[in-house]
Amino acid sequence: MITLAIPTGTLLDDSLGLLRRAGVVDLNRAELGRKLLVEKAGLRCVLVRPADVAAYVNHGAADLGIAGKDQLWEAPGGHYELVDLGFGACSMIVAVPEASPLAAPETWPPTLRLATKYPLATQRFMQRLGQVVDLVHLHGSIELAPLLGLVHGIVDLTQTGRTLRENKLRVVAMVGRSSARLIANQASLKTRSETVQGLVTRLRQSVDA
Repeated sequence: MITLAIPTGTLLDDSLGLLRRAGVVDLNRAELGRKLLVEKAGLRCVLVRPADVAAYVNHGAADLGIAGKDQLWEAPGGHYELVDLGFGACSMIVAVPEASPLAAPETWPPTLRLATKYPLATQRFMQRLGQVVDLVHLHGSIELAPLLGLVHGIVDLTQTGRTLRENKLRVVAMVGRSSARLIANQASLKTRSETVQGLVTRLRQSVDA
C-alpha cells in the first residue's frame, strides 16, 4: 500500500480532484470528515498541514506527497520533486507600504528589514541579489508589520494582490512563483519503484491531459 501525504487547506480540493481524475481513488471532503488517515483502493491517504507534507515524505512516513512549492523552499531534504501539478498557483513577492520610498532593489538600504513566514526562501533570494537582510519571522498577519514600522517590508505569497491593496502595500520584487508539486521519498522510488512509479505515471498523465 502506497502512502500519500495530502495537504489540508486550500490545496485539498484540487488534490482530491486530481486523484479522482487520474482514477486513483474517489474521495471528497464529506467522506473525509475529521479523519486524518483514510485507506481506500490500495492507497493510504494521510491528511497533514501543508507545512508538514515534506517532513512526512523526507523521513519516509509517506511515499509521495502533494505540497506547494513555497513549502518546499522552506523544507529542503530527502525528496524528489517529480511533477508540477498546475494548481494552487501564486507568487512570492517583496512588498512595501505604498508611501515607502523603496522601489526596485537598487533603492533598498544597506540592510533591509523584512517580515516573512518564509525565512529560507527570502534569505536565498536576498543572497542572489547581494542584499543584506534582517529577517523578522512572523506566523500571521505580517501585512501589519511594515504599517507599524517594525520592518521595511514583507515577503509573502499573493494570488490576486487583493490583500496587499487592502493593506496599502505594493510589490517591489518577485521572489518566485509557486504551485502544487508531487514529491517522492528517495528511498521509496528505489525500493518500491514499480508501484510508486505506476502511481506517479497516472497522476502525470492526468495533469498532461
